[in-house]
Amino acid sequence: MKNIFKIFIGYDSREKIAYHVLSHSIISNATIPVQITPINLKNLKRFYKRPKAKNHSTEFSISRFLAPYLSNYQGLSLYLDCDFIMLGDVAKLLSFVSKKPNKVLWCVKHRKYIPKDKFKFLREKQLPYAKKNWSSFMVFNNAKCKILTPKFVAKAHGLILHQFKWTKENQIGSLPKNWNILVGEQKIPKKVNALHYTLGGPYFKKHSKCQGAKHWFKYKKQILM
Repeated sequence: MKNIFKIFIGYDSREKIAYHVLSHSIISNATIPVQITPINLKNLKRFYKRPKAKNHSTEFSISRFLAPYLSNYQGLSLYLDCDFIMLGDVAKLLSFVSKKPNKVLWCVKHRKYIPKDKFKFLREKQLPYAKKNWSSFMVFNNAKCKILTPKFVAKAHGLILHQFKWTKENQIGSLPKNWNILVGEQKIPKKVNALHYTLGGPYFKKHSKCQGAKHWFKYKKQILM
């Protein structure tokens, strides 16, 4: 529907709880109607058959770029990884991007970001590359993303997608940094809209006491009541 903001969350079978807690945090803070959809490889088999490769740290490493297709290339949609917690109102996100409506997409541009460690959650390798983590939180202007068909996404090299080589650099809008704060890599500011547990979510024992974990456990507690 026209007045519902479509939100897509990357779904990984090893992080099921993350999807549900993130969804609740989005709903709890939103002042507009939202429609939340998991991007789960098992649900995409009729039109998309690219499997998770060894160098993909999650099951949604590539399939995230299907969000415009799943939106019928209409309106705006948000994609974010499951290892986030939302603390801000997504209505503010829409208000911000509406000021520059002709962009292809918007994201937080972590410039010159180099991971501190060689491994992250579940011993998955950290693969440094230009524009790393830009694609972990994206607002798509779906009508301008028609190149992202299931066929294209299934065949394109990962860096073609994640480094946005499928569009022009000047068509990538910048979101305020507090929409994608990298926990453990960046200092958490007083005003933050979204925390990204990129090294591993609090739902993993190893990261259960990470910086900002209290926010995640707050929303988990609420959905268990």
